Amino acid sequence: MSASLSPQALFDLSGKIALVTGASRGIGESIAKTLAAAGASVIVSSRKIDGCERVAAEIRAAGGKAEAFACHIGEMEQIDTVFAHIEQTYGRLDILVNNAAANPYFGPIADTDLGAFQKTLDVNIRGYFFMSARGVKLMLKNGGGAIVNTASVNGVIPGPYQGIYSITKAAVISMTQAFAKEHAKDGIRVNALLPGITDTKFASALVHNPQMMKLMGSHVPMDRVAHPNEMAGAVLYLVSPAASYTTGVSLNVDGGYLTA
Repeated sequence: MSASLSPQALFDLSGKIALVTGASRGIGESIAKTLAAAGASVIVSSRKIDGCERVAAEIRAAGGKAEAFACHIGEMEQIDTVFAHIEQTYGRLDILVNNAAANPYFGPIADTDLGAFQKTLDVNIRGYFFMSARGVKLMLKNGGGAIVNTASVNGVIPGPYQGIYSITKAAVISMTQAFAKEHAKDGIRVNALLPGITDTKFASALVHNPQMMKLMGSHVPMDRVAHPNEMAGAVLYLVSPAASYTTGVSLNVDGGYLTA
């Protein structure tokens, strides 16, 4: 960045095309709405189109630009379909937020069955990998872009009874660094968001379990769970001109959990 930018310009995404997965609710919904408010045209994506349509409609009602597009990142054909649509419709992709995730099993790690194991890997590792690979190839055609992978503090310190999920999130952190290192010279920045415990439907097994919250809450210096909106600002930074020299980073947004 050769010259100083105003605070507004540092976070201006006008003209950018952004794809956010897992955007029908929770953290993904907050991210999609925040990127749209910053000027991006957002493709709101998740497995089910209804939730995506609601979020996209709310973005448009607020004066933003958005469309809904269903995509299950655990299905390779659907990954191909969404990127073909983006290339045909927009001709470019500037921002990719891999936020969709699977966590079908909560219990002792040794009791993880093959179905839960495979589903978690298919979405959290294979899905993120090929979404990133397709994203990189499209970004290369337009001189660069930014990717953010939603990992988890569990990728650093495995969560109780969340063994296979934690393993996949550790892989996402490593994947982020691998893509960042290889494509930095191409103008593609790749970073990871590491949320702490957040009040979402996805995390309801933890948030609404008093025993688990007592156990985990004792390790959070801020002594509370996060709201999904508290993750969106970090992602806005990571995809914006403000983070032009930031790549390969895992940004903890965890109330101090990893420092406790």
